[in-house]
Amino acid sequence: MQIRGRMKFFTYYPLWAAAVLLYGCSGAGKSTVAVVNPDEEPLHYREEKHLRDVKQLSFGGNNAEAYWSPDGTKLIFQSDNKNWTQGCDQIFVLDVFGAADSTRRQLVSTGKGRTTCSYFMPDSRRIVYASTHLAMDSCPPVPVRESGRYVWPIYETYDIFETDLTDGYQKRLTDVPGYDAEAVVSPQGDKIIFTSTRSGDLDLWIMNLDGSGLTQLTNTLGYDGGATFSPDGKQIVWRASRPSSIEEIKKYRELLSQHLVEPTNLEIYVANADGSDARRLTQLGNANWAPCFDPTGKKVLFSSNHKSSIGFPFNIFMINTDGTGLEQVTFDSQFDSFPMFSPDGKYLAWCSNRHNGRTLDTNIFIANWAP
Repeated sequence: MQIRGRMKFFTYYPLWAAAVLLYGCSGAGKSTVAVVNPDEEPLHYREEKHLRDVKQLSFGGNNAEAYWSPDGTKLIFQSDNKNWTQGCDQIFVLDVFGAADSTRRQLVSTGKGRTTCSYFMPDSRRIVYASTHLAMDSCPPVPVRESGRYVWPIYETYDIFETDLTDGYQKRLTDVPGYDAEAVVSPQGDKIIFTSTRSGDLDLWIMNLDGSGLTQLTNTLGYDGGATFSPDGKQIVWRASRPSSIEEIKKYRELLSQHLVEPTNLEIYVANADGSDARRLTQLGNANWAPCFDPTGKKVLFSSNHKSSIGFPFNIFMINTDGTGLEQVTFDSQFDSFPMFSPDGKYLAWCSNRHNGRTLDTNIFIANWAP
């Protein structure tokens, strides 16, 4: 789910959008832009020293959580583009090195219900994603925000499915009541990590590729989600909330009983792939989410609004796995998130509100990575 909202059961862009609706765009600062015409919207800011040869791969709608195929040629992502869908997220595949044209995409989900959190299997032929399509053909309702609170729906009708891109064969991997989503496959090609409410809380679980061998990885009260593996598959990184006061715990449990979560106070955690040696990596405040390891496995990139007092902008930051060396990577005035490295470590993909014609569109970008 996202806010790597991987709750990816809907997408992370909604948190940013809510902030814009509440506060408008005037509070965001502007960076110096690497463009010839000062009136153009930037693809690349001068401060973004780790990014080279930035390219935009999608155009229009909200496109989020783009993840690479193991062979490094494709990205799988979710989109609510109304020209392609009935208005809620479905899963698509793009050819990364083809023409930068979002009409050249393949729908790989059913087109029914709402989907989130897609990922390639090790063979680059099969995929996993979460979907509500067994419960209904239409989009499930979006919760109404009350008293200015921003919440994510934890749809109980989400289950994780495997689909073969060659013949469309689909297999259901989870089948217990409650939320199962945010699935990611280990680079070792043997495990899937995901978030589930089957314990009564939003916890991380791990299973074999066929859905067997279920093991619970987290058991501390709070939302644990959006996990990804290190390049060697030996560690995981994820976002988590940790309500501690009586009032925070009460609020968290009340929302969870309504199948909701409030994702405005999240920090980044790391652990061994079996859940051992879990520790908090950031202590920044606000929402820190959508983490991934860099190609060395010694740094973590993530999205954060910790510098903001009004909810945005979100930008991508990088930190050492010992918690030192915090560095800002992107400098958009609104939203940058969902960083993910190509398998060979040469490219970074992410999603941004930059260069969108001054709309609310969130698009997919890639760049050569300069360590």
